[in-house]
Amino acid sequence: MTSPLDYSPAPGAASAGRRVRSQTVLELGTTLRNGEQLLLTLGIPLILLVALTVVPILDLGTSARIDVVTPGILALAVMSTAFTGLAIATGFDRRAGALKFLGSTPLSRGQLLTAKFFAVVVTEVLQVALIAVVALLLGWHPHGSPFEVVTLLLMGTAAFCSLGFALSGVLRAEATLAVANAIYLLLLLGGGVIIPTDRLPAAWSAIASGLPSGALANGLRTVLITGATLPWSCLAILAVWTVIGVIVAVKTFRWE
Repeated sequence: MTSPLDYSPAPGAASAGRRVRSQTVLELGTTLRNGEQLLLTLGIPLILLVALTVVPILDLGTSARIDVVTPGILALAVMSTAFTGLAIATGFDRRAGALKFLGSTPLSRGQLLTAKFFAVVVTEVLQVALIAVVALLLGWHPHGSPFEVVTLLLMGTAAFCSLGFALSGVLRAEATLAVANAIYLLLLLGGGVIIPTDRLPAAWSAIASGLPSGALANGLRTVLITGATLPWSCLAILAVWTVIGVIVAVKTFRWE
């Protein structure tokens, strides 16, 4: 004979892992339901991928255009989601009072940031899959180890996420929106994303190579075009930017 079900209350917070999982699902759903976010994370990278491959408006070197464009678009996808989209969403969550509400729950600051990071990673998996499919249809021939590509993408995500959290902590929501979009455009045009750093003027090339956008794009091009091993210099640059972003984010993040 089975024992009767116990419906007595069991007060107490959920486990840390469950809180992070629930918040990750919430963050992911919010992103995928937001039309502006989808345009930023999926629409713009895919449009640029096709346009830059089909229309030879830029001098991208001697390699096949699609082979040069695709790594840059992958870097752009990471920047779109992990920096611009994350910074803007976090800033407006704070202004709307959503972060203040979450601060009154058992969800800790670290768990919230972890959930946002995981939501960004899941979104990027969708981005990378779509970009890869379209690029392959356009004649892309990738080289290199998938492990090394994933390592670069994760390091780039960590760097841009930390910088996105830092920016949203330093500025108010409206200012975050303006500054994040301005930085996005500057890195898109001159950060080694669309135009490889070796095609930029010498002085600016050195600066762009030290930016997170240039380091990620250069690393991805090195692996995917030439099949070279993991470029540790690019990883080191991304690691430095990650540390800088984390330090600022820890000092500036607030619930309201």
